[in-house]
Amino acid sequence: MKHYSIAPAAWLASLILSGAALAEAPFEEGWTLDPVASALTFQSIKKNTVVETSSFAALDGGIDESGKATITVHLESIDTKIDLRNVRMRFIFFETFLHPRATITAQLDPAMLAELPSRRRMTVPLDYTLDLHGIEKALNTDVVVTMMSEDQVFVSTAEPISISVSDFNLADGLKKLEEAAEAPIVPSATVSFDFMFQRNEEGGAIALAAADTDAPASGESRALESSGTLALEECRNRLEALTEANEVYFSSGSARLQAESTPVLTSLVEIIGRCPDMVLEVGGHTDSVGSEAANQRLSEKRANAVADYLVQQGIDAERFRTRGYGESQPIAGNDTDRGRWRNRRIAFVIVEE
Repeated sequence: MKHYSIAPAAWLASLILSGAALAEAPFEEGWTLDPVASALTFQSIKKNTVVETSSFAALDGGIDESGKATITVHLESIDTKIDLRNVRMRFIFFETFLHPRATITAQLDPAMLAELPSRRRMTVPLDYTLDLHGIEKALNTDVVVTMMSEDQVFVSTAEPISISVSDFNLADGLKKLEEAAEAPIVPSATVSFDFMFQRNEEGGAIALAAADTDAPASGESRALESSGTLALEECRNRLEALTEANEVYFSSGSARLQAESTPVLTSLVEIIGRCPDMVLEVGGHTDSVGSEAANQRLSEKRANAVADYLVQQGIDAERFRTRGYGESQPIAGNDTDRGRWRNRRIAFVIVEE
């Protein structure tokens, strides 16, 4: 009996001492996010009643000795459990070729955690900044902080946080998603997170392997997909999503590629490189404004302009074909600006496997 009574007493004494240290200097040595034990999820609603839950597979960050907390969400790692939906979220909604990360930052006040060692679990208000899609917005919420041990603290949302797409310039991407899915989507989502922080070792060394937040969120390193060569279905899904994104831009009435096209064409080059057995058709399409003959010529020239870009980037010309369809294959009515914009597109389709 004596053996079993000493161990709990020693454990309790250690816990009290560590709690006192946490109260006096809660950020000393800093803390690192444990990505395996952490999660960030969001729920969206389509067709008015269908709730879909998604998450991100790659998170990293920590809390420095000054109390500044930084969490990086690698948007390439979106996980909806369906590959086509993943790539639509990446290319169409988040536009990860332009904005690969979202960042959450907050300056923590040591006083807010003064009672944590004695209470072990408490709800505190948190002011934070969300940087998403090139927009920074100051927000606030309540979080539940739980002291799991002297070296582990768990932080989670007290209740889901509502995020509006209009606040982060995501409305156009949402519209494209609705058109691709042929279903209405509620223009907001509810976000929840559970973040586990591990105390750094003495001297500031990281107690666990943390991801490099400055590393590029490349498809191979972050996205949930095959590494190296993509599977055929993955190739199809990525080309379909790039087509639906409709981010290849030309000067009005001409076949001169605009600089804004470069990010999505760079993604196209990467996809072609990772789909070595496919032959791609680059198809040009126009709206119905102007004569049919002029639109046919314009669609051919625009398809050829994209082909020329691919060759300049080192893609073998035998890997693709070009074709102009003019106004013959509309995907929307030509009686609205939106419809005409959708019809003016470059489509990427596998023609040989």
